[in-house]
Amino acid sequence: MENRRSVNSPRRILSFSRNRRAQVFFQDPHHDNLQRPKPDDAGPKPSEVYGFVGSITTAVALVVFLVWAYVPENWLHTVGIYYYPSRYWAIAAPTYAMVTLVLVIVFYIGINFMVTPPPTSFNTIFDEHTRNPVSLVPSTEEYESPIPPMFDISISQINDAMFSDPT
Repeated sequence: MENRRSVNSPRRILSFSRNRRAQVFFQDPHHDNLQRPKPDDAGPKPSEVYGFVGSITTAVALVVFLVWAYVPENWLHTVGIYYYPSRYWAIAAPTYAMVTLVLVIVFYIGINFMVTPPPTSFNTIFDEHTRNPVSLVPSTEEYESPIPPMFDISISQINDAMFSDPT
């Protein structure tokens, strides 16, 4: 006699790693010691492990950088560290990185200004994706949609709606 019954649930488990159905177990009233199944996805997920290792690595790299940048040379020699980069790079590398980042942002904004048409250009109103309104002549053969087809509103209609005198 089987001491537990399982029922497959119609709802799926929200998981990217496993594509299995959830199971619901009911205890057999005639059997007292029911052992529950162990979940298959127990343990840390890879993204959690990568995040933990990345945060620890970043903290260790920061400590090594600060020791290299601020501890005097004779203290490093007493510990047994004789080979390390010049202290010039402790200031030069972050400065180069910040200047590079600022220049990338400035060039990105400048390129966007260069490829954007001026406000007086008709390319800001019409382009190759402009859809003109089609005259809607209902035909008995085609299915009539309750929603009219989508199209662009002409600039003259917009000017009439915004700047005409309502009286």
